[in-house]
Amino acid sequence: MSVVDHRTAIAGPAKGKPNRLTKNLSSKVAAIPMILTALVVFVGCTIWTIVYSFTSSRLLPKGNFVGLDQYERLWGSSRWLISISNLMWYGVCSLVLTLVIGFTLAALLDRKIRFENTFRSIFLFPFALSFIVTGLVWQWILNPDYGLQGVVRSWGWESFSFDPLYNPDIVIFGILIAGIWQGSGLIMCIMLAGLRGIDEDIWKAARVDGIGTVKTYLVVIIPMMRPVFVTSLVLIAAGIIKLYDLVVAQTSGGPGLSSQVPAMYVYDYMFKAQNLGQGFAASTMMLLSVVIILIPYIYLQFKGTSRG
Repeated sequence: MSVVDHRTAIAGPAKGKPNRLTKNLSSKVAAIPMILTALVVFVGCTIWTIVYSFTSSRLLPKGNFVGLDQYERLWGSSRWLISISNLMWYGVCSLVLTLVIGFTLAALLDRKIRFENTFRSIFLFPFALSFIVTGLVWQWILNPDYGLQGVVRSWGWESFSFDPLYNPDIVIFGILIAGIWQGSGLIMCIMLAGLRGIDEDIWKAARVDGIGTVKTYLVVIIPMMRPVFVTSLVLIAAGIIKLYDLVVAQTSGGPGLSSQVPAMYVYDYMFKAQNLGQGFAASTMMLLSVVIILIPYIYLQFKGTSRG
């Protein structure tokens, strides 16, 4: 018997590669409740909502299908169109300003300034508040009688006017102020984490080449932080689509219908007007907007993973 055969006889037969089904079996078993919950609660309820959006359900779900009648009524409603318009204005401004302000604050803190921890806590504090509290605070600040306008006028500037929550033309921007104030801190922290992950040698190389700080950010740093920006965009977009609490706390949808948003439309029709079919149709359209946002994100994530 050769040496190799002798060693094989002693060691026994070589073990084969573990089966994919049995690999990490305990972890897979532990994940079953979570998977079932996601399938039943999220996927199941989503499908149920979409199916019943094609019915004439009122107080209780009914199986009498009416085709696209609920959607035709939805897009023929002036309130829904105003809600979509408001959300578009709010969404575009919120995406741009929150990203710009969050990145600017992160870039300033990344310069190793004094009292960095204190400033970081101050900027992040609004995110710890609920949207209801934030809305009530800014409702008081923007109140024309005892808010910012009243304080400035008490100083002698009687002609000063700043009451966006009471002006139908700009009320959505009054809500935008509160939203940016609360959300910029979180984006700042995400951006700061991304900046701290940039190798210091890149900054040294940029200084050696004589590239200015602003140009380094625009040409080198920001392209390297693409995954961070994508994550921030998804978080901001998700908050925009489900905008509800701020509006209720600040204006309750007024003056008139000037600050209506889709989430408020869904809530009012499902629980106040007791029209489930119309509420389900509006919910489905909101879900569609979420899918439109998530598909590019998932594509970029998988594309980056495949390249890696």
